[in-house]
Amino acid sequence: MLFVLSGEVRIGKSRWLEALISQLHRQGIPTYGVLSPGIWIASESEHADANGFEKQGIQSVLLPGGERFRFAVRRDLIEGVDDGAGEEPLSWRGLGWRIDDAALDRVNAHFREWGDRSFSQRHPGLLVVDELGRLELQHEDGLIEALNVLQAGCCPSWPHSLVVVRRSLIDRAIERFGEPWGGAHLLVPDEKSARIVLETLDAQPVPLPEETS
Repeated sequence: MLFVLSGEVRIGKSRWLEALISQLHRQGIPTYGVLSPGIWIASESEHADANGFEKQGIQSVLLPGGERFRFAVRRDLIEGVDDGAGEEPLSWRGLGWRIDDAALDRVNAHFREWGDRSFSQRHPGLLVVDELGRLELQHEDGLIEALNVLQAGCCPSWPHSLVVVRRSLIDRAIERFGEPWGGAHLLVPDEKSARIVLETLDAQPVPLPEETS
């Protein structure tokens, strides 16, 4: 099954997913792939949310090991960088984030390694891709190795997957990956969706903390 997690900006998708992954790990169910939590700081600027925090960057957390590093920085925070500056690919220009080339290479290498089906059998778990955006689904750029793993479909190591996708790209993601995974189910970051995932993976569903950002 392909689970597609989506929703409005800053409604708690990453924190919901982190809580879900923690619960799965406590029950002995591994997750493979990448998690992309934001880098938030206390702020009084116009970019701050209602709780007084401003998102300035994006991290990558490689699963299942938990290696963590900075993946991208908000473009307006980088001196001298604009939509036409530098040697970045054309498909990157206009994005709100400036991706670190080395970080992108590390994430792609991670998916390439875990996607190699010649590896010995792993404990069945959940494949996580946080997230797929315009780079991946419109330009075949960015997390291209994640696209390859998703396109290959389910396998004994990950019979189910969960991808985070912005609303405008939901149909494209389901059309491309739904069949290889035996169907798709749309999720929102709430307790009901968490129960659906946990029950599908034969985990014991318990209430997850609700987050607002």
